[in-house]
Formats: sequence, structure tokens, C-alpha cells
Amino acid sequence: MFDIKWIRDNSETFDAALARRGYAASSEKLIALDDARRAHISKLQEAQERRNAASKEIGKAKASGDDAAAQKVIDEVAEIKSFIQSGEEKEREIVSALEAAMAVIPNLPYDDVPQGSDEADNVEKTLVGTKPSFDFTPKEHFEIGEEQGGMDFSTAAKLSGSRFVVLKGQIARLERALGQFMIDMHTLEHGYTEVSPPLLVHDSALYGTSQLPKFEEDLFKTTGDHYLIPTAEVPLTNMVAGEILDEESLPLRVTALTYCFRSEAGSAGRDTRGILRQHQFQKCELVSVTKPEDSLAELERMLGCAENVLKKLGLHYRVMTLCTGDMGFGARKTYDIEVWLPGQDSYREISSCSVCGDFQARRMNARYRVPGSKSLGHVHTLNGSGLAVGRTMIAVMENYQNEDGSVTIPEALRPYMGGLEKIG
Repeated sequence: MFDIKWIRDNSETFDAALARRGYAASSEKLIALDDARRAHISKLQEAQERRNAASKEIGKAKASGDDAAAQKVIDEVAEIKSFIQSGEEKEREIVSALEAAMAVIPNLPYDDVPQGSDEADNVEKTLVGTKPSFDFTPKEHFEIGEEQGGMDFSTAAKLSGSRFVVLKGQIARLERALGQFMIDMHTLEHGYTEVSPPLLVHDSALYGTSQLPKFEEDLFKTTGDHYLIPTAEVPLTNMVAGEILDEESLPLRVTALTYCFRSEAGSAGRDTRGILRQHQFQKCELVSVTKPEDSLAELERMLGCAENVLKKLGLHYRVMTLCTGDMGFGARKTYDIEVWLPGQDSYREISSCSVCGDFQARRMNARYRVPGSKSLGHVHTLNGSGLAVGRTMIAVMENYQNEDGSVTIPEALRPYMGGLEKIG
């Protein structure tokens, strides 16, 4: 969400930044809606002033015995009152139209974000480690999982349909171990506070983090007035919705290991084998709330925390700076971490870390007390995966697979696996 006053004062900058994201200029339409709002409010104010003045005129006319003049003004006041009542409803309609128009406009990229139209234009930031070598043809994770009897897609399909899996035995334990490993690392080593949030939220929370109204088809809605969370970013970030924070409480860093639910509406036919793209999956989410001047440094810190998980697991990966055409709706700058999957012979996204500036904070009305000033400012918000558990499990299984179908457990995970060195 944007400040309409800022758009008025910086319309060319606003339209140029939107153009970088492939969006048509919007400032003229937004300013026109705001002009209509201002003009209507001015008429309402004039009507209220005339009503107040007319009330005094009625008293004077009655005091002087001029009942005809008094009645004429009384009739005028009745008309003014009717106009004000209908005018207030019209004002709400104009404001709603302006907010609706603003709600579907994406965030503006920072100047250093690479220009581009899709993932082909993303820019490599860092490359860490080397690809593992095998003296056999490496298998994909679902082949390993099915051979071990630890991934059951047919039973999952019977229970729930496509894009679900039943994990069993040591592979189920491996998923649990990875999640515990991540949440322990982020709380004990990286200073995040663990949170166990609700998995069901109201639409206002999804509006606050900009999943609504634009991306409703990607969400699962209950028969009531709740949605299943697509990511723990939603409840974690909305913890500060409507709040006024003290400077001393920032930065606020929280993390949660939760299930996430996505309809994958735009992914028909993509990644249908295995567990890369599921309707239900676990993810360890990182969220930070900062002062505006600290948010870019916090993005680099968050990226380092997510990278550290892969480093401790000994996995090869690269960090990509997303171009303007590939960034998420609410982001001003995003880094994607892509892990190497030898079974697929390709890099695949395992984490996105984004800084949103005050885009979400304005939607949530999340503010802080500006030091040395009586005014309030909007905080900056950041979110990142630290990491997606299922995709990390894919990476471990494919990178640590052996020719006999077993999987060697990375040393950092063995305490969470009861000391097991291999599974399968």
C-alpha cells in the first residue's frame, strides 16, 4: 500500500518504478480518485458550515417573529442534512474505490534491483560449495523415497488427491529432524524468538501481508471466515498490525516452524512428481520488523541466517538477486537461494528472503515512535524461508544418496536422528 500524498509529489518516480515491474502507469488514475475524494470532502465541509450558520439564522428569525423566514431556513437545513447523510456514504464509496485501486498495485523495486521480465534475468550473487560427483546415475528424491518405502503417493492420493504424500519410517523422521534442526539454529544461534502461531487467519491478516485481494485463488478458504495460512509470514508479520512499537523493541525477529497450505493454482502440470510442490508442507519462516534505516542491512543478515542452514548441511547452492519481473508482489528486493539437486540436474529454489519496506506496514498500520520526534513512522518488514523443510529433505536425499539406495545423514542432523548415519 502506498501514501497517496507521496504519489502526488512523486508521480513520475512512481510510474517509472512500476514500469520497471512491467506495470502500466497508475498515478494519474489514483490522483484522479483522490481529487474526487478531496472535492467531495470540500463540499461536505461547506454543507456542514452552512448548516451551522443556518441554525443560528433560524434562532434569529424566530426571535424577531419572522416565522416565514425561519421556516425557509428550516427547509434548507433539512435539505443540507439529507445531502450530508448521502454524502458521507458517497465519501466511503470514493475512499473504498481508491483503496481498492491501491491494493492491487505491487511494491516498487529498489534502484539496485536488476531489470528483467522473468527468472532468466535474475543475477547470481554468490555460489557456495561444489556440485557432488557420483560414479552412478543419481536418482530423484521420489525414486529413493519409494524404493525405501518411506514415500507413499498412492495412499496420499486415496486420502487427499494429488500433490500430497504420506511419509513413513525413517523418512518421516528425517523431515521432523530437519524442522527441529532449523528452528533450533535460528533461535539458539541467530537470535530469533520462536512463535507457535495459528494456522487459520482472518482475511484482514492476508490483506496486511498482501496475499489479498490479488492472490485469493492461491489460498484455501474454510467454510467459515478463515483461511489456511500459505506461509507463517502472515501470522508472524501481523503480530504488529495496528501496534505502535517503541524504538527499543526493534529489530523484532521471530521464527516459526509450521505447516503451510497452497492451492498451487498457477502451477498446473508443473512438478507433479515428488514433493517439490505440495498443497501442504512444512516451512521454517523468518520475519523481521525494523526501523526504515536498518531494513537493508537486516535483509543481508536474514539471508546469512538462511544460508547457514545449507552450509551446516554441506549442500551446494547459489544465491540469486531477483529481477524486477520475478519479484513477489510485496517485495522491494528479494534474494532466492537455489540448492543443487543432482537427481534433477538443476538448481531449485529453497528460500526467498525479501525486504518489503513500509508496504505491508501501511496495510497493517504498524508504526513506531520516531526517536527525537513526536511523530510516528511506519516500520519496515522482512520475511524469508529458513528453510522450506520438504525441499531441504529433497536436497539431502539427492545429494547424500548412495548407489545401494541408502542416504547418508549429514553430521549436523545426526543428533536429531538418534545418531543414525544412514537411512534405507
